[in-house]
Amino acid sequence: MGLFTSTSRVAEYYKRHGLAATVRRMGSAARRSLFANRKIVFYCDLAMLSPTAANVPDSLKIERVHTEREFSAEDRNAITNFWNPTLSERNMRQRFERGASLWLIRSEDRLAGYSWTLRGQTIADYYFPMGIDDIQIFDFFVFPKYRGRAVLLVLIKYMLSVLRTEGAARAYGDVAEWNHASLSFYKMTPFKRLGVAQGFTLFGRTFTRWVEEQPGEQAERGKEALRNARAFGGRMSDDSRKSVRDTEGA
Repeated sequence: MGLFTSTSRVAEYYKRHGLAATVRRMGSAARRSLFANRKIVFYCDLAMLSPTAANVPDSLKIERVHTEREFSAEDRNAITNFWNPTLSERNMRQRFERGASLWLIRSEDRLAGYSWTLRGQTIADYYFPMGIDDIQIFDFFVFPKYRGRAVLLVLIKYMLSVLRTEGAARAYGDVAEWNHASLSFYKMTPFKRLGVAQGFTLFGRTFTRWVEEQPGEQAERGKEALRNARAFGGRMSDDSRKSVRDTEGA
């Protein structure tokens, strides 16, 4: 993240929440940065899921958005204004341009949370190549008012069910090692732990070292993903991802 971007985010947070909250936030960010390049990677083999459609309670509704044109101004403002509107708008535009889907979940017709998915590629350089039928799940979020109600669990299970019916093969997600809340959440989902990846970027390329692998119960597809990562030396670029996708789709 560039200096200008970091400064902009701190200034925006200070304007919204005040000095004391900003100092606490910066202290938390400093601690997190010590483990920022270590991520626990999870996978879900969608073919192993039950073909039964995921149950969504009557009080909740889920909507999938493919383009900015499908997105209401109210929902857009709720998402972008929660943090930094300028950065959020830019990220949202870039994600839709890449073909990502935004999944919205509502409680009593009010936006309660959301998550992004992208098929056949990743939103940024990743730890291993994605196949044309693989899914990356990223940036899921529940607004504070709706936390503790299993809203996100309902959304993730529904997303996986739909993606399975669309022929997707695997879904991947990752969580920073320090994020214990998200790690606990993944334990309630159909995802399985793949391993701990430590990555860094040099000259525009991402390098990955697998610090830890999940022993014993790791499914064959999960092992295949790790073999792919090593086969490519943990190094990925846009061109190499496209080459891998073309080969797997042949």
